[in-house]
Amino acid sequence: MTAKTEITSLKNLEYLPYLDDSGSIIEDLQGQIGVYAIFNSEKVLQFVGYSRDVYLSLKQHLVRQPQHCYWIKVQTIARPSRTILEEIRQNWLEENGVTPLGNSSDEAKWNSAIDAKLAMSEAEKAEYEKGMELEKIKLLKKVARRVEEEVQEQLKNRGVQMELRFNPKLKEQGLLDLK
Repeated sequence: MTAKTEITSLKNLEYLPYLDDSGSIIEDLQGQIGVYAIFNSEKVLQFVGYSRDVYLSLKQHLVRQPQHCYWIKVQTIARPSRTILEEIRQNWLEENGVTPLGNSSDEAKWNSAIDAKLAMSEAEKAEYEKGMELEKIKLLKKVARRVEEEVQEQLKNRGVQMELRFNPKLKEQGLLDLK
């Protein structure tokens, strides 16, 4: 017989700061399987997700949505079970009463790589359209680097101190995601 995982109510979990005093995500969450809720600075729920490594997921969300990541609540489980994780996530969303934008219309902003192509100027778009394959890759990398600098500046302003490395291969496609 396996023990049933107890689902803790979202309101009964403690708010934890997204970043600790050293400007890092709580390292105890590394390698932890669980469900997490992300709140903005006013403690309004922004997103509920689950992961096999809560720390890595929180790191990705911070890079993608730094202006919305101020507080978290987490429930970890001992063994991976998509069924249990989904059940906890669903309970939390229902308990909140309103589906946060991060779990509806803004879901891609929370779960997908940053699309630097959206930041292309009209001149860059025109250059991209007429360029050969190698020129297109160079332009995408240039735009991705510019967007990366903007993201790094936002994170620095938030007090982030931990090292964040972006996947260089994705920059060739105009995408930014952590390595």
